[in-house]
Amino acid sequence: MSSTIWSVDEHLDDILAAVKPLEPIELQLPDAQGCVLVEDVVVEVALPPFDNSSMDGYAVRISDVEGASEEFPAVLTVVGDVAAGDGGLADGRSVGPGEAARIMTGAPLPAGAEAVVPVEWTDGGTGGGPAAAMRAHSAAPEGASGEVRVHRPVKARAHVRAKGSDVRPGDLALRAGSVVGPPQIGLLAAIGRSTVRVRPRPRVVVLSTGSELVQPGEELTGGRIYDSNSFALTAAARDAGAIAYRVPAVADDAETLRATIEDQLIRADIVVTTGGVSVGAYDVVKEALSSVGDEDEAGSGIDFRKLAMQPGKPQGFGSIGPDHTPLMALPGNPVSSYVSFELFVRPAILTLMGLQDVHRPKVRATLDTAEALASPSGKRQFLRGRYDAEAGTVTPVGGAGSHLIAALAQADALIVLPEDVTSAEPGTEAEVILLR
Repeated sequence: MSSTIWSVDEHLDDILAAVKPLEPIELQLPDAQGCVLVEDVVVEVALPPFDNSSMDGYAVRISDVEGASEEFPAVLTVVGDVAAGDGGLADGRSVGPGEAARIMTGAPLPAGAEAVVPVEWTDGGTGGGPAAAMRAHSAAPEGASGEVRVHRPVKARAHVRAKGSDVRPGDLALRAGSVVGPPQIGLLAAIGRSTVRVRPRPRVVVLSTGSELVQPGEELTGGRIYDSNSFALTAAARDAGAIAYRVPAVADDAETLRATIEDQLIRADIVVTTGGVSVGAYDVVKEALSSVGDEDEAGSGIDFRKLAMQPGKPQGFGSIGPDHTPLMALPGNPVSSYVSFELFVRPAILTLMGLQDVHRPKVRATLDTAEALASPSGKRQFLRGRYDAEAGTVTPVGGAGSHLIAALAQADALIVLPEDVTSAEPGTEAEVILLR
């Protein structure tokens, strides 16, 4: 373990300098969700690809319905149906003077037509009112004929979605660096893209260490506690956008831990351990990681450090194995491990994804507390808090103890007290890291 005391910023800078974005791959759209585009996507086909109706109704020429009213409706000859998926009227026929075509939502506007009259503005060819028109419009067979009475005029292009009104060929659909979410997948599919070139979601392996750990659902015996860290950090990795794998807790045995980590390297872009990085007699992570993978690989190795922060003083970072897989060793106390994840692991995951902005949002907020907050000199302290955006305040939650996980579950922010601050008075401002 290095005797140098590292600052939070130095440790994070060292991590981000070593972690590089994953190599791009071509993925099918469903598999690209959550990934980051590595190239601009340019539209090749117009969206919509043709003029189409935004309503169920009748495609008409506007001169034929000019002045139409309830008392004096325009009477038009219905020359056919146009349904969604049709190419237009049968036999390529146009809508001529005094004619109309019954049209469904999404159907292409037939040649000759200039607008769409909603079915509610007609008698639906029944001679009745709007209700009868709606029933007739939905029930009439294809090849509609006869007459329709139109009770209101329309303007040119009324209820028509114009070709290319969404995007046109040559338009930039999505920029490189965009995260592919559900709306982006919808757009890509709509413009005909079946695959995209992206950086894949990082694979993160999370494992806890400690012979005292029991899996939830099992019986607790004397001196044992439930393993919560691996569950919390696996969830946090998924929340950051990674594909996360949780490994059941490993006992305090260096050989077992070493073998477990080596087995996991095949599916890991980054390994995260929690526990066993202090100076106790049973902190075996340092011993185990000293010889994981190929010891002769240049650049491999884990550096165990002390950071000027609270909680989370002991940290480990480096690379292991023949592929120089990044490994981050976090403390075992629940709050320490989670705060460490937010400060160091989450930015590393986002860097692997290829994102430029890898930090949680930060704001300034007024401390809403009954008494001053104490902080150790020379250390950057991270306290759990609840942020009120409307009031611009942040309220501490729980004490400073790194084992108080119940308070962590109530927090949505971290209150940051810098190294040179030993007391923060009520009503003063503090930096706040937003966690949600």
